[in-house]
Amino acid sequence: MQRIAFLLRLKPGTGEDYDKSHAAVWPEMLALLKGAGISEYSIFRRDELLFLYMHIAQDFDTVWDKIEADPVNTRWQQAMSAYFVPVQETRTGERFPFMQEVFHLS
Repeated sequence: MQRIAFLLRLKPGTGEDYDKSHAAVWPEMLALLKGAGISEYSIFRRDELLFLYMHIAQDFDTVWDKIEADPVNTRWQQAMSAYFVPVQETRTGERFPFMQEVFHLS
């Protein structure tokens, strides 16, 4: 099991609507995430900064390729696109600005 964390940013003033949308994530989107191998998925928000944390059963790119290929995800991403600022903090080869794990207590 791999633990993944990364950051995203919301457009100013969209936080409350973003929170509401995630209080009612579509059941088919939840099923897609679980079916692709994601568990223990949490999103934390401080103003417009999002911190996303998840457990992944396989390599992140393999899992994310499966998610991105699904039409349910395409519809979800279209619905969520109004909330996000374009990701600018990525490094070469990254899909998202990943955080490096430096400590874990289990």
